[in-house]
Amino acid sequence: MLRNTIKDLATKLLHSSSDFETIKNTVDEIHKHYLETTNISDYREGIQYNAAVPTASGKALSLNHAAACLLDYHRTAKFLKGMVALIREKQAQHPNEIIHIFYAGCGPYAPFVTLVAPLFEASEVQFAVLEINPDSIKMAKNLINSLELSSYVTDFYTADAVTFQIPDAKKYHILFSETLDALLYRESYVPILWNMLPQLSENCAVIPNNVIVKASLTFPKKEGENTRKEKDVATILDVRNVVNSSDGNKELPETFEGVTINLAGDEQYHTMIVDTKVHVYKEIWLTRNESSLSIPLEMEIVYPLDAPNVNFFYQLKPSVELKLKN
Repeated sequence: MLRNTIKDLATKLLHSSSDFETIKNTVDEIHKHYLETTNISDYREGIQYNAAVPTASGKALSLNHAAACLLDYHRTAKFLKGMVALIREKQAQHPNEIIHIFYAGCGPYAPFVTLVAPLFEASEVQFAVLEINPDSIKMAKNLINSLELSSYVTDFYTADAVTFQIPDAKKYHILFSETLDALLYRESYVPILWNMLPQLSENCAVIPNNVIVKASLTFPKKEGENTRKEKDVATILDVRNVVNSSDGNKELPETFEGVTINLAGDEQYHTMIVDTKVHVYKEIWLTRNESSLSIPLEMEIVYPLDAPNVNFFYQLKPSVELKLKN
């Protein structure tokens, strides 16, 4: 039975250490089963299956690009480990209760239903699933049915998570939303948390727990050094800090307060690196270059400096992206 096959693969992935080959082979096998079950390869052509979907702030991935996220190997493995660990933590905190999970942005595979649910009984966990792309949620629903997991899902919503009002929001123990990209470009993780966190219980946990965008400076490599020295210089954006100001009534701002980095002084630098640090759960992080979400932006610093100050700010309207000016 396919459900048991996926359960075995999810268990293997859950217990994999940092061995990349094991992680890759396991995720590839999961992907093969999902590909065959959904027939997603029949949807390769057509702009509607490959174009991003606009939201009230940011964009949601197309059906095909969302499906490809499963193949971001460390991301899938670490999100799965974080999700299962958090569910077990919530079970310990709320014995004899069903753990309710709101999944915002599930894509066509809804991997954190389809991989997580088989590890529990339907009497232990229940999901509500939201997706703005109607083709993606239709495919996710079919996959969930094919895996005989429909008893784990209370609701399917085709809606924009940036503006959605969650029915009976206080019952949820966990909000899961992997709607993010490196440098938080274009995707709606920040606007979604801005909208949804005030609706949920203050004890509701989030996966990923936080995203922090940081800047560092590297020094020219000296003779005999294997690596360049690097120093942290600024936190450009700490998502959980900025969304804490949302009380459910405040409109999403056009930008968050910026950060200025001064490059003048006695020291000369080689490059500036902007990192996206994804905190999944407790000690689980996505580290630099481990995932498409954590690919750094590196910029060479050329002397003499035309302008010593570099200003970063995170823009939310009219588009979602990190901006730089000097």
